[in-house]
Amino acid sequence: MKNPNMRILTYLLAAASLLLAAVLYPKLPAQIPTHWDLDGTVTYGGRHMIFLTAGTGLPMALLFDILPKIDPRRQNYQKFGSYYDAFCVLIQLFMLVMNAVTITEALRPGTLSVPMVVMLGIGLLFLFIGNIMPKFKSNFYMGIKTPWTISSEEVWRKTHRLGGKCFFLAGLVSIFCAFVPIANPVIFGIYLAAILIACLIPGIMSYIWWRQEQNRQ
Repeated sequence: MKNPNMRILTYLLAAASLLLAAVLYPKLPAQIPTHWDLDGTVTYGGRHMIFLTAGTGLPMALLFDILPKIDPRRQNYQKFGSYYDAFCVLIQLFMLVMNAVTITEALRPGTLSVPMVVMLGIGLLFLFIGNIMPKFKSNFYMGIKTPWTISSEEVWRKTHRLGGKCFFLAGLVSIFCAFVPIANPVIFGIYLAAILIACLIPGIMSYIWWRQEQNRQ
């Protein structure tokens, strides 16, 4: 069973993000930052854009509740429910922080190094996902879903053990890159490469392991 307290916390964090935007909306300038480029260029949009990010949390919290219930393998969620709940909370916390970063930079431009905060946040997120990924059981919603992991419990297990290691390493690389000037294109390339490799290698290996399994049959 999922922890009801964790589910409540998920909704509270989503509501906090929306409340923060609503309370500070009158103080926001007409144009707020919406995107930061590699060279430091900031793209601006109308202040109503803050609700596009702040308002995403509640629908996402609903999806976190609904999708496991309609998953054909919903019984497997009982086996990793605590990790699923922790993931939902962390995603909402990440979104709340990103919303707070946008508001801070809108009110006091230059207060934060946004690229550093974003990469640090993504790095911590990847570290956490890497730690819990091996706990995911076969389902159609969470984890590395390829035709080969879905069709084989053994391939699922191997892929998520490898994926956990890849995501954890990518998280470490992201945290390292967060403290190096993002304007350095080499560092940014390393950061992107680490994320892409962490996502691609498990998927490729899932096919290889599936083929090996088929050849043994």
